[in-house]
Amino acid sequence: MPDPDPLDLVTVFASGNPVLIATAKLALEAADIRFLTKGEGIQDLIGLGRLFGGFNLATGPVQIQVERRDEPQAKEALRDVQD
Repeated sequence: MPDPDPLDLVTVFASGNPVLIATAKLALEAADIRFLTKGEGIQDLIGLGRLFGGFNLATGPVQIQVERRDEPQAKEALRDVQD
C-alpha cells in the first residue's frame, strides 16, 4: 500500500562544491526550511570518486531538495548561493 502522505520534493540547489553545499544548507537552516540532500553520502563510494567538477560522474552533483510548498522561500534563501 503506498504511503498516504508522500513528500513532494523539488531540487532547489545542486553542486559538487562542498563549500557551496554547506553554504546552501546554512542558508536554508537560517530560513527555517526543512531540506534533504540527495547523493551526498555516496560521492566517494562509486567508481573513481570525485573528479574535476567536484562530484562523481556516476552519481552526479549533490542535490538539495525541499517540499514543493517551500520552493519559493528556499529559492529566495539561496539566491546569493551560486555554483
